[in-house]
Amino acid sequence: MGLKKKLATSRKYLYQYRFCAIELYYCLRIKWKSQRKAKTYINMPKTEPFQKYTNQYEQWFEENTWVYEAELKAVRALLPENQTGMEIGVGTGRFAAPLGIKTGVDPSAHMSAIAKLRGVNVTGGVAENLPFKDAVFNFVLMVTTVCFLDDINRAFTEARRVLSEGGYFIIGLVDRNSPIGQSYLKHQHSSDFYKEATFYSVDEILETAKRHGYNEFSFRQTIFYELSKITEFEKITPGYGKGSFVVIRGRKS
Repeated sequence: MGLKKKLATSRKYLYQYRFCAIELYYCLRIKWKSQRKAKTYINMPKTEPFQKYTNQYEQWFEENTWVYEAELKAVRALLPENQTGMEIGVGTGRFAAPLGIKTGVDPSAHMSAIAKLRGVNVTGGVAENLPFKDAVFNFVLMVTTVCFLDDINRAFTEARRVLSEGGYFIIGLVDRNSPIGQSYLKHQHSSDFYKEATFYSVDEILETAKRHGYNEFSFRQTIFYELSKITEFEKITPGYGKGSFVVIRGRKS
């Protein structure tokens, strides 16, 4: 083989190795960024119980049918009709599926798998970093999720970002000042789910929502007795301050 041919062959392999090295670098970089993002946003103490105790989570709804039905009805009362929405912290789809919400976000792979079986299109993610473009939903729902947020201010900002102008942010929560809220707080450290939770009162949520550009608030409340004493359908009433489960709807201004 002549010298020129050898040089040409060597140059060819050099370019190939250089290209492979560059390609490997970018692949590793993308993988590192993905792992770093997952570690930052998904592997959080507040979400770990939902990954670990998925069966217990599902069992609660089976054992508290009347409570679940009342909460569903309270949420449905403030849900806009025939609008495109999504649920943050969709879990196993216990709310999204019967309410006809087709899109959800959740950090738990185990729960997301069940939600998908219920017909919900779930994307892995968290409230503080929603994987959606700006102004794509007419409403955003969050049910018993607010107490598990790592950063409530960032989450409310993200919800506002993905809402269209005049869209609704709907939050269902156990009011910290209610009898059940106080019971959860008292037994928090012995609970698999609520050990790392931060409980809020309705007034605290209202104050935070107002700071982030929501107004025109509406309320529904239910669950007026201890869970063990609820053996038939609970009433749904406007306002808050009496029922332990409260739904707040605010509009993006």
